[in-house]
Amino acid sequence: MQAAATLDRFAGWPAWLARALLAVLALLLIASAIVPIEALKQEVAPRGLVGAAEVERPRDKDLAVYDAVIARLQRGEGYYDVVIEEHRKAAFPVKPGFAVRLPTLAWLAALLGDTGLTLAAIALLGGTVWAWWRRLRAEPGLQAQVAVGTALILFGAVLGLNRYFFVLHELWAGMLLALALALYRPGERWGATFALAALALAIREHVLPFVLLAGALALWWRNWREAAAWALLAGLFIAALMLHHHLVAVRTLPSDQPSMPWLVLRGLSGWLSNVVLSSNLRFLPHWLAGPLVVLMTFGWAAWRSRLGTFGALLFLGYGAAFMIAGRPDNYYWGAVVAPPMFLGLAFAAPGLRSLWRVARP
Repeated sequence: MQAAATLDRFAGWPAWLARALLAVLALLLIASAIVPIEALKQEVAPRGLVGAAEVERPRDKDLAVYDAVIARLQRGEGYYDVVIEEHRKAAFPVKPGFAVRLPTLAWLAALLGDTGLTLAAIALLGGTVWAWWRRLRAEPGLQAQVAVGTALILFGAVLGLNRYFFVLHELWAGMLLALALALYRPGERWGATFALAALALAIREHVLPFVLLAGALALWWRNWREAAAWALLAGLFIAALMLHHHLVAVRTLPSDQPSMPWLVLRGLSGWLSNVVLSSNLRFLPHWLAGPLVVLMTFGWAAWRSRLGTFGALLFLGYGAAFMIAGRPDNYYWGAVVAPPMFLGLAFAAPGLRSLWRVARP
């Protein structure tokens, strides 16, 4: 009974609601097989984030800027003067402040060097796979999902070992969140998740939805201390982000060009493009990769647990955000959530069976 409860999210639903969800899911699967993966079509980033062959290709312009900033930090220069100067050299925008990355990853990369970053990536990948293996083994009724789920996490998280993108902020933020999710037990053990999310947030502000969702669900589940901790983290980060914007603004000149708009309303294609191009799904044909993103998200929703609920809301929220915000060349934003999304495929088939049983006449 416990196993059935874990994999039977839709038990007790009215038949009409299950049929409606099946219809919506079918439409999404069809649409996701048709809509374009924009960055591939426009050759903005034809190789995506993964693959050993990419290590030898010419350095992308934005990554070259990060390289230059880190090299100058290692010589003892200050971050904000350096990053503004390097942005101008590359004809990159410096306003608004969101166009300039937070300094955390640059400081860490300057401190650790190439060898340190490589060892950190290996440790983070190994810790993530091990943590998910333990988590799936400990969950009731998931014996059949342990091996498959762990393999899927490895498949999704292995992009973290691509040295070519070690200076990319979303890469580290996504790996940290993948480990944070594995360790998260709402209302019980959340300290490690809190620390990992705080580090990821300090690297990339795109992690803020994770923090806000964790706080909101802690309130919903009446975990008052946890909710207060997440609220404090969000408040401290917003204050730090305001300081970051101030430090950028005081160095901005009237001649500096502004960033192009991020609110471009790409729709379903924006969500699929970001996740596909920043994961191993980019190796698959477009008509298959798009539906897999939908099934991943559905699988998380089908996992009847607090973690399943958290993951489903998290990935749906980021999906909605990617539909609204982000240009095609911002595809790498998807790396913030892509690694743990793959686990949802382990729950997609049981979820579909559960939904079908409820929807049958």
